[in-house]
Amino acid sequence: MSVKVREWLKRMGLLHLTNHDDRVAIDKEIESRTGIYCDDAVDKRLISKGEFEKIVHSILDRKKKRKETAPLVA
Repeated sequence: MSVKVREWLKRMGLLHLTNHDDRVAIDKEIESRTGIYCDDAVDKRLISKGEFEKIVHSILDRKKKRKETAPLVA
């Protein structure tokens, strides 16, 4: 898991909204968009703060939708 992603989440006040799996998904999305390791992408400013926020919210929205559509098990 990325140290830089964790730092950015903390700085933006979003860390408490994420769990380990969310942060791994954020890392993977950054790596997919930039083609390099997420810490390096953040260091080289290949991803903007706004784009980072969009990624975070898209991951959190996906998680929310999965919870809403999960079948109830009796």
